[in-house]
Amino acid sequence: MNLRPRKPKPKEEDLYEQAIVVWKPKSTRKPKSSKKRKAKDESKSLITSSTSTSTSTSSVSIIENNEEEAIVVSKPKPQSRKRKAKDESENLIASSSSSPVSIIQNEVKLVVRKSLIKSKRKSKKTEKMEVDTDESVCLEMDSEEENEDDKIVIKGEVLNFKPVKNVQRKGKSRSSKSSNLKKKLKRTVLDSECRLYGEPILDVEAWQRWPHRYVEKVNKDKYAASTSSKTKNENDEEEEDLIVKRHYKQAKLYDIIYDLGDDVFVQGDNGSEDYIGRIVEFFETTDKRAFFTARWFFRAEDTVISKSNASLVDKKRLFYSDYKNDNPLDCITSKINIVKVLPNVDLVAKKETIPSNCDFYYDMEYSESYSTFSNLKPVSSEPSLSVTSNTVSDIARSKSEKTEKSNMKLLDLYAGCGGMSTGLCLGAAVSGVNLTPSWAVDFNRFACQSLRENHPTSQVRNETAENFLMVLKEWLKLCMKYSLLGTKRLEAQHSLVINDKEDEGDDDAPTPSDVFEVEKLLEITYGDPNKKNEIGLYFKVRWKGYGPEDDTWEPLTGLMECPERVQEFVTRGYHESILPLPGDVDVICGGPPCQGISGFNRFRNKAEPLKDEKNHQVVVFMDIVEFLKPRYVLMENVVDLLKFSKGFLGRYAIGRLVSLDYQARLGLMAAGGYGIPQFRMRVFLWGALPTEVLPAYPLPTHQVVKRGVVPLEFERNTVAHDTADHQLHLKSAVILSDAIMDLPPVTNDESRDQIPYGNTPETDLQKYLRCSKQKLMGINASEASSPVLYDHLPYKLNQDDFDRVCRVPKRKGANFRDLGGLVFGNNNKVELDPSVERDLLNSGKPVVPDYALSWKDGLSTEPFGRLWWDETVPTVVTRAQPHNRVITHPEQDRVLSVRENARLQGFPDYYKLSGPVKERYIQIGNAVAVPVARALGHALAVAHRRIGGDHPLLELPSHLKI
Repeated sequence: MNLRPRKPKPKEEDLYEQAIVVWKPKSTRKPKSSKKRKAKDESKSLITSSTSTSTSTSSVSIIENNEEEAIVVSKPKPQSRKRKAKDESENLIASSSSSPVSIIQNEVKLVVRKSLIKSKRKSKKTEKMEVDTDESVCLEMDSEEENEDDKIVIKGEVLNFKPVKNVQRKGKSRSSKSSNLKKKLKRTVLDSECRLYGEPILDVEAWQRWPHRYVEKVNKDKYAASTSSKTKNENDEEEEDLIVKRHYKQAKLYDIIYDLGDDVFVQGDNGSEDYIGRIVEFFETTDKRAFFTARWFFRAEDTVISKSNASLVDKKRLFYSDYKNDNPLDCITSKINIVKVLPNVDLVAKKETIPSNCDFYYDMEYSESYSTFSNLKPVSSEPSLSVTSNTVSDIARSKSEKTEKSNMKLLDLYAGCGGMSTGLCLGAAVSGVNLTPSWAVDFNRFACQSLRENHPTSQVRNETAENFLMVLKEWLKLCMKYSLLGTKRLEAQHSLVINDKEDEGDDDAPTPSDVFEVEKLLEITYGDPNKKNEIGLYFKVRWKGYGPEDDTWEPLTGLMECPERVQEFVTRGYHESILPLPGDVDVICGGPPCQGISGFNRFRNKAEPLKDEKNHQVVVFMDIVEFLKPRYVLMENVVDLLKFSKGFLGRYAIGRLVSLDYQARLGLMAAGGYGIPQFRMRVFLWGALPTEVLPAYPLPTHQVVKRGVVPLEFERNTVAHDTADHQLHLKSAVILSDAIMDLPPVTNDESRDQIPYGNTPETDLQKYLRCSKQKLMGINASEASSPVLYDHLPYKLNQDDFDRVCRVPKRKGANFRDLGGLVFGNNNKVELDPSVERDLLNSGKPVVPDYALSWKDGLSTEPFGRLWWDETVPTVVTRAQPHNRVITHPEQDRVLSVRENARLQGFPDYYKLSGPVKERYIQIGNAVAVPVARALGHALAVAHRRIGGDHPLLELPSHLKI
């Protein structure tokens, strides 16, 4: 939005020209130059001639005081426009000539107010007035011809003025609204209704408060001389350098006095909504122009949330900013009442703190730097405003208590095999925080098996996120029913566990054939576990006298006959924290899948992305955040989140966090920048309660080969998008050989889940990946790594594909185009060679398959392509078939193994995966790169311990650089 404010609409009674005659005695006059005396004499003759032909129709009154006399001339309002205004000026001259004042008419000053006739008011650099006399004359105002009330003074001559149309500065509008708030407005304010008011601020005080405005007099004069000769280009969007003469505390616009610190509407551009700012300066320039400096407020639609998701945020809620610029005084339209309130995730309680009579309120500030919504920073240099006195329960927590707390609980949603939670915990651990993956949720049962294998203390739930949210709500009701909320959880949790041998030896125990009796409840879930289309709350029941193979899922309504067993299970579950309650979770992380935005989906709903069920998981993720109210949130997703439908889903996600009163920050990170041989750009959205420090993004440690495209609007959200700003000393990019060259050779038929290493590690990355879990967590640095290598087995190719791979040369850049029988046309498009017979495999199928020829219209070099040792991969994928991916090993006739893919993702070798080989590839391909999550874990620990600042970026310590 182009910030080109116009003057406020004038009152109807002001829409005509007015004239006031003012007389001062000689003792108060300053000596005039000969040039001005000449103008004065000419003016006297003009007045004499004019008065001889005019008749007086105005009344005159004389006001006396010790220093001066003034003739105040009043006249009736004109009933027509310019012509009548001119006639009334002539009548005024006649009236003046017939009054006693005509004796001293050489001492008369005529102050002519600017015409306020309705017209479009546009920006201009100088105010010019046309003169209605016998000849057409255009006068430009002299700075010395302006009195202390900023009125236009012409000496000796009564003239009729009409304003020349302003010249508007042309130029392209900025792409984003928030950027336009920083635009310089080039308009002059010389209207007598818009002026600085009161005495100027003393120079000493002004220099202390605004030192950047004042320079040494010599330098100022030199600067003024050098800039006065410069010609400004009308299309130049750069801000004008103003040379300040003095500051004021007040201004008066249309009979309204404005003070420093007042919040105001500023006229919008081309009929758009008025902008909102806070006045932080009033000043006059050396060329007698009046300006104010505004520090801007943002509406939700002016931020990254945009109009598409602005409805998520209260219309009266604003966001303060650091953006300021100077504007002509007449850009102000009116005062408004903006109240500062305290943020509160209890939105009902917060609403009660907002005064009903305020126009707007604000509780956060917004910065375009990584699209950051954060707590307000104290601003001592600006006038303080009222703050609601109500205390907020969340802010009442003791900060000292939080800094002392070193244990944090993590909930991993859409956890997969646990890449994000694993990395976060590793990074936090070496940075002084014990982050525990207490709960994890995923719909893939094989991923859940991998989670249990590597995080045995976690409560891993194999269910959808929607059902997880429903069971959380039901669990809260049960805990309330049995009055458990607020009670201290017992540390000796094992004492509450009912073991399988309980009740053994009871001679009266019924046999299975007699009756079914509930021995104990084992699990709780929400959904339809029995696949009978009966959705509800269910418990897994162990029947007395039966084994685990006979366990069944029973609805809560079917357990009404044994309420003591339900209470027993709920009590035990509460103390063991089998499910989190609101306030239990410190961190929620996860990457909600959004298949609806995939480029492979031909039926994407671009108009209303959230109505696509495939995009609904981002809503569910935020619903869980809203219910549990964790202290920190970290959401990960693909870059298409910001590409599809103008970034609608990404804007929705950050808008939901802000609507819940979370601080938020949006960044993009390339995995290769943190020490692994793949690019893999991903979106990471931080969220933090207002009681916490908003975590930063860790700066990269390695160079990376850039692949893919980031949306232009979010380009500056890329972490270290301009490394020159940070003077980074980046290590060389990690290549394929750095990650996997030490692994033993395997064949296409390899089926062993674990094999010995055979070789010793050579590179820093190889040594790091072989470390034990305890060593990586900083618990036991001397512990030796395991001699066993897990998951080093490839997806087994069928015989035809294996034969094709064997024919691909073992050299850099080799692919299906090296299989023969092909010709290459324009743009290197591949086609079959019609001059030779098509080569066939032993199975009778062609060596070069049709799908390879048609992939990307015959322009691709990917099918059956070999990676090479000095290369990196764009991204690790979930499918290991070589049909349309470069995934073949450089020197072995197979695709990269599960372990090799895991290493490209930065998974340590101790991390063991579960499920069929195909499922393991899916788990690795969907995971967050562990080194990226590890770096983010360090940033989380720094924020939690409050040892960093509020900058959006931080540098990793040396022990975290691979």
